[in-house]
Amino acid sequence: MTMAPMKVLDPDAGSRSVVDRALSILATFQGTRSRQALSDISRNSGLPIATCYRIVQRLTEWGALERDTDGRYRVGLRLWEVASRAPRSVGLQRYARPYLLDLYETTGFATHLAIREGIELVSIERFHNPRKNPRRPIIGDRYQMHTSAIGQVLLAYAPRHIQEEVLAGDLPAFTAHTYTDRDTLERVLVDIQRSGYAVSDRQTDLENVAVAAPVRGFDGSVIAAVSLSYPPETGDVRGMVHLIRLTATSISRTLAAAGYGDAAS
Repeated sequence: MTMAPMKVLDPDAGSRSVVDRALSILATFQGTRSRQALSDISRNSGLPIATCYRIVQRLTEWGALERDTDGRYRVGLRLWEVASRAPRSVGLQRYARPYLLDLYETTGFATHLAIREGIELVSIERFHNPRKNPRRPIIGDRYQMHTSAIGQVLLAYAPRHIQEEVLAGDLPAFTAHTYTDRDTLERVLVDIQRSGYAVSDRQTDLENVAVAAPVRGFDGSVIAAVSLSYPPETGDVRGMVHLIRLTATSISRTLAAAGYGDAAS
């Protein structure tokens, strides 16, 4: 399908400010904010409602947003079509999904796939019990890396300047078990590099222990991580570590066979 060029959103503003405003509007659609009224978009983006209205109308005309019958807006199909061509998330998701699903069906516990973007992780796939509704992770959302097993794996294999930025920054506690001390977290990262896996014992919430392992591309570089979350009373850490490492290895082998990596399309 031929993609029509996006119209200039606001002829009275400079191109940079118009793009920034449009992006700030699209960025409000995350987490639980999948459907928003115009007033919500205005408040969450920090834009005046008149400016917000003009840009939202143009975004809707192009298909980046859609308007429900009740007047609320949601992300449009056109934007999804563009995003579906992003190889770093969608291609990886496609290769990893069968293994994540198999792990979930085998254990009954939640599985998760994430990549690193800057100093945050981005969730790109998960499977969990449909009778439960965990607050996180939400696919497409960003999270700090210091608090979860999957984030700690991504941080352990990140470039040193990324590690330094995270370690020198704010390390908020989600529970009493969260690593909030730089020296402790740095030792954990070294141990993850040595062992090839991470264990997060109730660091994000008090209901789950998680294990995670790195996923590698065709060149051996770490491009993602996978995790398995389970109740603390399960107690079988060694068995869970074995399963998540096996899953990560299977995904990595599939990616290697497909020639998929940071530079792969």
